[in-house]
Amino acid sequence: MGKIQIMDEWLSNKIAAGEVVERPSSVVKELVENAIDAGSTSIEIFLEEAGLSSIQVVDNGSGMDEEDALKSFSRHATSKIEKEQDLFRIRTLGFRGEALASIASVSKLTLRTSDGDGGVHLYLEGGHVKEHKPTALRRGTDITIAQLFFNTPARLKYLKTIQTELGHTIDFVNRIALGYSEVAMKLVHNGQTLLQTNGRGHVQQVLAAIYGVHNAKKMLAFEGSNNDYKIHGYASLPEVTRASKNYMSLFVNGRWVKHFVIQKAITDAYHTYLPIERFPIVLLYVEGDPQLTDVNVHPAKHQVRLSKEPELLKLIEETIRAAIRNVIRIPLAEKKDKPVRVPSEQLDIWNPQKTPEPTFDATKLNTIVERLAAEPSVVKEPYAPLPVQQHLVEQAQPISTESPVSEMILPYDEPVYTEQVEPTEQSSEQKRHFPQVEIVGQIHGTYIVAQMEDGFYLIDQHAAQERIKYEFFRDKVGDVNANERQTLLMPLTFHYAADEALRLKESISALEEVGVYLEEFGHASFVVREYPTWFPKGEEQELIEELIEQVLSARKTDIKKLREDAAIMMSCKKSIKANHYLDKQQMERLIADLRNADNPFTCPHGRPVLIHFTSYEVEKMFKRVM
Repeated sequence: MGKIQIMDEWLSNKIAAGEVVERPSSVVKELVENAIDAGSTSIEIFLEEAGLSSIQVVDNGSGMDEEDALKSFSRHATSKIEKEQDLFRIRTLGFRGEALASIASVSKLTLRTSDGDGGVHLYLEGGHVKEHKPTALRRGTDITIAQLFFNTPARLKYLKTIQTELGHTIDFVNRIALGYSEVAMKLVHNGQTLLQTNGRGHVQQVLAAIYGVHNAKKMLAFEGSNNDYKIHGYASLPEVTRASKNYMSLFVNGRWVKHFVIQKAITDAYHTYLPIERFPIVLLYVEGDPQLTDVNVHPAKHQVRLSKEPELLKLIEETIRAAIRNVIRIPLAEKKDKPVRVPSEQLDIWNPQKTPEPTFDATKLNTIVERLAAEPSVVKEPYAPLPVQQHLVEQAQPISTESPVSEMILPYDEPVYTEQVEPTEQSSEQKRHFPQVEIVGQIHGTYIVAQMEDGFYLIDQHAAQERIKYEFFRDKVGDVNANERQTLLMPLTFHYAADEALRLKESISALEEVGVYLEEFGHASFVVREYPTWFPKGEEQELIEELIEQVLSARKTDIKKLREDAAIMMSCKKSIKANHYLDKQQMERLIADLRNADNPFTCPHGRPVLIHFTSYEVEKMFKRVM
């Protein structure tokens, strides 16, 4: 007796469902694409428990009569292709004829549809028709999927959390709304509307609904063509970036696809315009002869193969780059020349003999320092007030009592105060290892030269202060104090896509651990009304955005890592940059603070802070010794 058997139709449907129906978002994808192919101008999607309990898709498309409705659940039943040649000119989203049969085989499905003349009601369990009756309905289709994977417990067991599964569905609906702005889309989850578009064909309105009005206003329209392809779409200005390539949406002949080579071409178009590991928001439509495109690559139809791909990549890169370059070339209305930075020896603000006013009074300064240090609202960074040099006091002229503290020039261009603490055993050990050096000068406003008995050191001033600031912010981030918050007169507003907003709502407590206090402001917007007073001044909004990006880009929020990254980010933004000239007093102060650091030899990124050149090495380079 032969061993080979023909599988039962329902068994083969279950096997096909393993490829076609991966998760609830796969069901939504197939049903929405069928609705678009049916000519719908309005599609409504209703989810319960991210689709695990129920998925309902309602459209106003062409619908089906009773005969077609029954046939649609047979495997390989489709209205999209009739003969072999049709495979080479596919213009519809669906064509394989597997979706409805696969979905019905792993769920309890209810279909109510009408072509305008007559309607039918069907109920199926596991692919078997349990109920069949005619009914009066308006033109269109209403299909409900309940208890998805009820008869495939292994697949059900390995689904992710409700928020994760909902995020996948939102991501798809966002993209299909961008691809079909002429179709009114509505996505509702547990009674809450997550996305709604008006279907008027205004792509920028859809961009605003998904990414926020602020970002939509910074999207550039572009278009281009060659002998085979025509492209158009929107690309964000270089100032609007994200930490992931997931914000590039690509449509080939109306089909949303994933194409990593095209993503690289888009990224190359922004070459030199974007920071490292940052990516733009791009919406790209590619139109061409269907014979140049093979969409029959994978059952999910996310992948395509393109003929004349190099020509298309060149067209995309050149078109987007030209659009960006044209905007960047527009001059500012009032452009002022930047002040020329000169070495500290040429700055007479540091020389009391050359500056008649204002200078400082030692008694006055110490009084202000003591008063501010005693106030609880003042941030106490790890800097001690410099001892006033007596020879400067003798030469200084009295300062006006009306002069504000902000006009007093202190090291690092900012007033800083701290309380002196007794050195720990560890810091004492570090002091013994840290060299006693004498400041000689500065090279290119970037490196401090310090000599000692056996050679000299080159000290990277940015890395040095980055280490100092890192240890300060590390302690602050690790112990967020509610009494150190600063309330804003105008709250900061942040807009994100609906799936990102869901992830942020889950991570609000984690962000509070690093000083970011988000409040929900609508279903996809947040406001920040206060932040810690120790946040780097002038960098608050950018810092908050980057911390949020870190949470969104991470698969799982790690509080310890988030705190570490936040401390490193703040220290880098707040430290002295290259080409910043210091006087000798500032350099001495910087070295003194570095000596008190836990680890004064590397910055938080692992780069060396100082490099030692021995006298022997120098003499050997000059051939003074052999």
